[in-house]
Amino acid sequence: MLVQCQHCGQTVKVDGLGRKRLNIPLKKVCESLQAHHSVAAAAQELNCSQGYIFGVLKANGLRLKDVIEKQGSLPK
Repeated sequence: MLVQCQHCGQTVKVDGLGRKRLNIPLKKVCESLQAHHSVAAAAQELNCSQGYIFGVLKANGLRLKDVIEKQGSLPK
């Protein structure tokens, strides 16, 4: 993609606009939730949003209550 520079006015080629994917493994998300019992605290530890955590759980067919209550067994 070609973008015009705000400072000099020349066209500059730019690749990969936007933020890169986080790709935090489900196991890390579950361990963090079980350790903190709070989505906000887990999100802060993993440096992601609370919505990202809910999205990861939903994509894997899990509910927050199930993950927090199951201390011994983590999904693979």
